Amino acid sequence: MEQKKMAIIASKGAMDMAYPPLILATTAAAMDMDVSIFFTFYGLEIVKKRNAEKLQVSPVGNPSMHMPNVIGTLPGMTAIATKMMKSMFKKHGVATIEQLLELAKESGIKLIACQMTMDVLGIKQEDIIDGVEFGGAATFMDIAADSQISLFI
Repeated sequence: MEQKKMAIIASKGAMDMAYPPLILATTAAAMDMDVSIFFTFYGLEIVKKRNAEKLQVSPVGNPSMHMPNVIGTLPGMTAIATKMMKSMFKKHGVATIEQLLELAKESGIKLIACQMTMDVLGIKQEDIIDGVEFGGAATFMDIAADSQISLFI
């Protein structure tokens, strides 16, 4: 039987948006799927060197935070929301973003940074963590065309 393939686009760089592509990808790899994640636009924040631990949760415009936007705009609320989420994840034994990135690399997940977005945003290849490949939309399309599962997160 041919190995199933999964293609994921990670386009958001907030802490709460870094988890879904990494958890889904590592789970799929554990299920013996061939997985690729294409990091584009703000999703590149996930794979920038020394940045994964700095990702934050924004309470502004986030309806799941269950607080009025005006409270989210108060100074320090982003830091508080981030600290609370990190604390909840730690309490429940959820891996950190850094740990998930390492697991992804160890699991053979192909991590691809969008070169066009890097050019537009002024991000250099040396700004990206080791183990990440570089490619454009055509690179992702070739992967997605052969995948049974494609996700945009």
